[in-house]
Parts: sequence; structure tokens; C-alpha cells
Amino acid sequence: MAKLARLLANEGAHEHGGGFVRRIPRLRTRYYAFLSYSHQDKDLADWLHRELEKFRVPHSLAGRLTATGVVPRRLTPIFRDQHDLSAADDLGEEIQAALAASQFLVVLCSPASAKSRWTNAEIESFKRTRPEGCVLAAVASGEPYASDMPGREAEECFPPALRFKYDRRGHRTTKRAEPLAADLRGGVEERRTGFLKLVAGMLGVGLDELVQRETTRKHRRLAWLAAASLGGMAVTSALAVVAIQARDSAREQRRQAEGLIEFMVGDLRDKLEPIGKLSVLDGVGSRVLAYYSNQDTSKLSDESLVQRSKALNLMAEVAYDRGNLDEAEKLYQQAVGGTAEAVRRSPSDADRLYEHAQNVFSVGEVARQAGRPKESEAAYREYKRVADRLAALEPDNLKYRMEVLYANENVGISLYDQHRFAEAGRAFDNVLSQIQTLASLYPANKTYRKEVATTLAWVADAQRAQGKLDAAIALRERQVSTLTDLLAMGADSNVQERLLVAHQGLGVVLIDRGKIDRGLQELNTAASQADQLIRVEVRNADWKSTAARAHFDLAITLLSLGRRDEAAQQASTGCSQAASLPPSFAIASRTRLRTGCAMVQARLALAAGTTEQALRFASQALAFARSEHSEDPITDRYRIARMSRLLGDARKSAGDAVGAVVIWNNALAALPANVSERPGETNERLQLLKRLGRPEQARPLAEKLARMGYWIME
Repeated sequence: MAKLARLLANEGAHEHGGGFVRRIPRLRTRYYAFLSYSHQDKDLADWLHRELEKFRVPHSLAGRLTATGVVPRRLTPIFRDQHDLSAADDLGEEIQAALAASQFLVVLCSPASAKSRWTNAEIESFKRTRPEGCVLAAVASGEPYASDMPGREAEECFPPALRFKYDRRGHRTTKRAEPLAADLRGGVEERRTGFLKLVAGMLGVGLDELVQRETTRKHRRLAWLAAASLGGMAVTSALAVVAIQARDSAREQRRQAEGLIEFMVGDLRDKLEPIGKLSVLDGVGSRVLAYYSNQDTSKLSDESLVQRSKALNLMAEVAYDRGNLDEAEKLYQQAVGGTAEAVRRSPSDADRLYEHAQNVFSVGEVARQAGRPKESEAAYREYKRVADRLAALEPDNLKYRMEVLYANENVGISLYDQHRFAEAGRAFDNVLSQIQTLASLYPANKTYRKEVATTLAWVADAQRAQGKLDAAIALRERQVSTLTDLLAMGADSNVQERLLVAHQGLGVVLIDRGKIDRGLQELNTAASQADQLIRVEVRNADWKSTAARAHFDLAITLLSLGRRDEAAQQASTGCSQAASLPPSFAIASRTRLRTGCAMVQARLALAAGTTEQALRFASQALAFARSEHSEDPITDRYRIARMSRLLGDARKSAGDAVGAVVIWNNALAALPANVSERPGETNERLQLLKRLGRPEQARPLAEKLARMGYWIME
């Protein structure tokens, strides 16, 4: 589960009339950088890896937002391959996963690495999905672009993949690349300058600024060391040697133990998460808690309290990933207790407030996934309160300002889940105005521009839910335009996925409005783009899930237009993609896709007059829908009603009119009363009333939909 502010960056993708909204998770970088090198340069790679991981970013730079993102306190973790790959045929799964999870690729360049097919393969794999600016070169020996110099070809230190640009499809072009290159050749001073240039490139700051601040920090450190030395001499002279030794020994033992704990819940966690080692992560968290279980929690030091909460957070995240929401909620609540106590002790410590905010958010997220929107709203409002405190402490810290925006958006989402659409819309409008301001001030910052697109989707959903379909269309068009411009900045599979979902959302609301041709065009674009993404990475379950939903939306619309053969083709593709999802994929999403597949198959069977098949598929669809439990219990009830209506249609087609009426009556009685309905939900109620022969009750609903300009689909 994501750590920064939201597990789900909410992109709307709807199954027409069903009220299902798909959210895309924000990218979480697991490794700060991936170090690629030839094993002939191992000694220098050891040095560079060690220097990167121990480097501390100057305090005045940490938290600043640059073109490469928020400047971290540490450049950790750094991934490097410790094994000799010469016996393998291609890059292993762990290497591929680490490359995909790394923010930067650092290539240690030498004539040996230029000839290494493994180094070249790692660069190619990274460049296929990441912008050129995320690849940095550290020159160990040789000469860049020597292959272009007659007679000096053997000195070339850049591998071929580093020397050329890649297009949006991940194919190498003939255009020469100009990666940031740091020179590590020469003596100690030259190597240090080259190292700082490499760090400056990753942080997105100027080399002069970094050198100046590091020099200032060194001088300050020397002054403190001198003062500490004098103070230590005074203290030492006043204490007995035996007492000092005993005290130092105890402190050292504790320091070593807590240092190991810090590694377990920090670096080790970050190395295991990308490769899905849930059992190992769970064991790490259990060991840490076992260490603290023998100690009085009220007497734990501030640092120990934070470490304990991190261990609880780790175990909660594992429980969440396994689908055990009850266990995850219990552990997150304990983690909240620990960080709350740490904040109570140091209420002005921004780092502790930030950790507390993440735990509070996670409690709300678990409640939301469990279908308890009122509880999630309460937790999100507390998250907002903590985020507001963070921003008040450091008003110029853009990272904390983003936390406030995420919190406001989460509150809006919880209101939306409760069908309080007007309130949710106001919350989303407020977030949109602020994030658009940030995006205009920092146009190169992709995080801001992605968040603009996400918030546009939520505002569009709120407008659509209130029947303001033309406004929803305009907002979705803005979302598509925003993501298209963002994709033009460089190939990014995450943006590509967001874009296809945006096309899908636009297509659905266009069809709602009766603009069928344009709607079909957008749905076709979404399905086509999804299929292209799958061909790039056939094992990506998220992309398969997104593609299946796009094909189901197309199939239902085509069926409503009487284009049965085309609908059957789309349904077949979508059902195949849904069936190919691995068992480890989210249970709720897999169940929802099974419902969608069975529903489309039942509709096709009804259209073809094969009643027996229609009954079988409709029964399956209803059974699947009843087993679904989404973040929105109200929507779940409308979805069950939709599948019940379909089963009733199949019963009537089979000659059982009485049985059909019973099913329709039960479905209508199960619909919630006194809630705001989205147009598709109003249409569901209308269709049931029409089938039950209640024209007086159906007429005002039909008039309401007509005023919206809604295309009523059977």
C-alpha cells in the first residue's frame, strides 16, 4: 500500500450504468537509483554505491521541490546487481523489477561497460519506459563518444543504449542522446567534484549550490566536533572510568540493536517490497515488535517509538496486501497510537507529524476499502488536520502543501462514496484550483500535472453524478488534453495508462449524453491503447484489468445499438483478458471483472435468443455481484439490482413471467431510499419500474433523465 498521502490516485473508469469507478495508484519509487556497471569496475562501483548511500542532503535543500521531484534527505536505497550474469540469457526478474522500481539509472561508464551486453540491456530496459533525464552517466575511464573519433574507437565508454535516444514506443532512434555525465577520472578532488555533479543531477539542483552548501556543512561539523571534543574532555575528567565504560557499553549495545532495527524497517524493507516478499517482510516486522515487547512502551525513547510504529506500519501493509483488512486496521491503529505519542512529545517535529499523517491516512483507507465511508471520512478529516499543522509549521515546503491537497481530495472521495455529490464536488473544485496554480508555477513538474488530471477526473465524476453531463464532458476533455501534453514530455507508461482510462471515462459520459459516435470513438481509443500497453508488458495485471473493462464498456454500448457481432468480439477479448489475471491479483477487482464478463455474455445470449445460456450467465453475474464488496456499499446494491434485472429478463424470455416479476420486485425493494442517485442509477430504477408495469412511478424518472439529456439505455 502506498505511503505518500494516498493509496489510490483516483482516475475514473466506469462500467456504463453500474457506477463502478476504477482508481489508478500513484507510482511509488522503491529505489532511488539503480547502479549499472561492468564487473571489471567493481572496486569503483563499491565506492560509488557506498558514497551515494551515506550521502546526506544538506538540510536546507531537503524537502524542496525541483524538476526531479521532492528533494529527499538521503539518496537511499541504491540497487546494484551483486551477481555475475554472464551465464544468463537475459535480465532476471529481480533485475527487471528493480529497474522498473528505480527513479534514476546511474551507469558507471568505461570501455568494459561499453562492451557489456548486460549493462546495455539494463539501460535499454530502463529507457523503454522512463524519460531520458532519469539516466545519468558516471565516467570511470575511457572517453564518451570515442566511437565517433577515427582511431579512438576502443576508448568508447558509453554503451550503445546510452548514446542514442528512445522514442515513446521504447524503440531506439538514430538521434544522439546527451546524458548528464559526471567525470570520476583523476584524483581525489576531481572524483569528489564528479560525484557531487552526479548527486546534483539526481536532486535537480545546481552543482555550485550543492558544493557551497556541503562546504558550509563541513565547516559547521568541524566546529561542532571541536566543541564536542572539549566538552567530552571535561565530562571525562569528572566521571569514573569504570562507570563510563559500563555506560558506553550499554549504549553501544542498544545503538547496535536499534541500528539493526532501523535497517530492517528501512533499507531491508525497501529492498524486499519490489519483489513481493510478503512473508519475509512480515517476519521482519514481527522480529522488531518482539524486541520492543519486552520493554515498557511508555518509557521508550522517541526514536524507539518511531521505530516501533514503522514496524507496525510494515506488518499492516503486508496484511493489507494479503487482503486481511481486519488485521491491517488493528495494526494501523496501533501505529497511529505510537506516532501520536511521538507527536505529543515533540509537537513541532515535522518529520514525526508526517509519519503520523501517513498512519492516520492508512486507517481511513482501510475503512474505505472495507465499505465504511463514514469512518473513512472521519479518518481523512483527521489526516487533513495533521496535514494542515505540517503546512503551518513549514509554509514554504511544497511537499507538505501537497499533503494538504491530498487530504482535501480524500475527504471529497469519502463524501462521494456516501453519494454526497454536491459536497464532494466543492471539495474537488477547491483542490483543482490549488493544484492548477502549482502546476502553472512549476510546469516541468510531472507530479503536479498528473494530480491536475486526477482531480479533473474527480470533478467530472461529481458533475456527472449530479446529472451535469455537458460539464462532465468538458472536464473529461480537459483531462485527456492534460495527459496528452504530459505524455509529450517523454514516454511514461503510468501516464499512458491514465490517458487510456481518461478516454474511457470521456467515452462513457459522451454515451450518457447521447453522443454515440464520439463516445464509441473514445471507447475504441481506450481499448486499443490498453491492448498496446499489454503487448509491451504481457504480465502487467493492472493493464489487463483496465483493458478488459474498456472492452466490456464497448460491448454493452454496441449491444444497445443492435450491433451484436461487434459486441461479441469485444466481449470475447475482454473476457479472455479478465481470465488471464493471476490468482494474486486483487480479489475484489477480479470478482468485478467476472461479473462484467458474465453480464455481457448473458446480454449476448438474450440478443441471440439462446435462452438457456442467458439464464446460466445471468445467474453467474448475479452471484458474482452479490459477492462483491467495494468501497461504496450503495453502488454495490445498484449493481446487484442490475444483474437481477438481467436475470429477470432471461426468466421472462424462457417463459417464466411470474418468476421474472418476483426477481424484479425484489431488486426494486432492495434499492436504497433517500439517497442521491447518479443518472445510471436512476435509469436502473426506471427500467425495473417499466418491467413491473408502473408507468406513473416511472414517468417522473424518465422526465428527470430527459432534462439531463441522458440517453436511456435498456
